[in-house]
Amino acid sequence: MFSTSRRLRRALLTTLAVTLGTAAVVTPMATAAPGQQSAEPRPTVVLVHGAWADSAGWDGVVKRLQADGYKVTAPANPLRGLASDSAYLAAYLKTIPGPVVLVGHSYGGAVVTNAATQSSNVKALVYVAGFALEKGESGNEMFAKFPGSHLTDDPAAPVPTALNAVPFPEADGTTGVDLYIKPDKFRDVFLSNRLTAPTAASLAATQRPISAQAAGDLSGTPAWKTIPSWYLVASEDHVIPPAAERYMAERAGSHTIEIDAPHAVHVSNPGVVTGLVERAASKVG
Repeated sequence: MFSTSRRLRRALLTTLAVTLGTAAVVTPMATAAPGQQSAEPRPTVVLVHGAWADSAGWDGVVKRLQADGYKVTAPANPLRGLASDSAYLAAYLKTIPGPVVLVGHSYGGAVVTNAATQSSNVKALVYVAGFALEKGESGNEMFAKFPGSHLTDDPAAPVPTALNAVPFPEADGTTGVDLYIKPDKFRDVFLSNRLTAPTAASLAATQRPISAQAAGDLSGTPAWKTIPSWYLVASEDHVIPPAAERYMAERAGSHTIEIDAPHAVHVSNPGVVTGLVERAASKVG
């Protein structure tokens, strides 16, 4: 009788120990899982280039963001017309799951301003010496409002004097015009003579032209009115006058930094651009 009771007691104690031990193992896992699930995913950074550049210009920024653990993509901007370019980007953004930080340089700023109104996953806008236009406004109006761009030394000229106009056939049979920066003007206009002559020559040779139509198209409802924005003013910009950049940044209520840099600040100062993008990304979630 006594030995049977002892065996029963040992069995009960063993069962209790196993139960408590299992609970001790399971409980920490159960409490850790919700914390892991509640962590917000990092946003994807989408980098949009402007005129006279291509996605390769973001190379220094892409490498730094990827090293810091961000998903990054830099799609090609068609540079054909503001409405069609914006629709193209909006369709591209629909393929990206989760939140997006949308970054635009130069004319790319006008494109992100319009595309983001069609994209519910865009949570922050970053303008890198870019056009943050108001509804019904064009980039050409900014040049008229704030003179000083090195694109022309003759405001009355039909085509800015630093540009070559190259006609091309449109799909509907009409003739369009592409605008290229003249090779001998490229280093001053796009780079403010900050990068070496060989680098400038290479960038000039590989530049993507913008159609004259895109440069003069009117902007739609701006996304910066409903989406928080950040702005980098390049104080030595020879394309968009710095005064115009300051004006657009203030009007948009952007978190603004200003550095001594050329229009192609993403090429000359990729670390500063990366820092601003990550500052915007840190506010998403």
